[in-house]
Amino acid sequence: MQVLVRDNNVDQALRVLKKKMQREGIFREMKQRKSFEKPSERKNREKAEAIRRARKAARKQAQRDGLIAAPKPKPRPDRKPKFGASSGPLAAPPPAEPGSR
Repeated sequence: MQVLVRDNNVDQALRVLKKKMQREGIFREMKQRKSFEKPSERKNREKAEAIRRARKAARKQAQRDGLIAAPKPKPRPDRKPKFGASSGPLAAPPPAEPGSR
């Protein structure tokens, strides 16, 4: 796995590396390999994971087909406007037109 460090920004490169490792499931695998897992436990775990994946796929397909309602989207918190944005409570009022009070 390779991550490029731009402008000597090691913190950002570490964040990217951790995100890649999380997506690949490396942390989960490290946790499982910490102790020995009996073959029977491994079969049971893998079977349960397969069932979970199949249920999730079936649920997604049913949502696409319109058989069940899709979950409501989570409300997103308001974000701060970027610099120079002219919206929000701290924005300056628009300039008044000449001749009006």
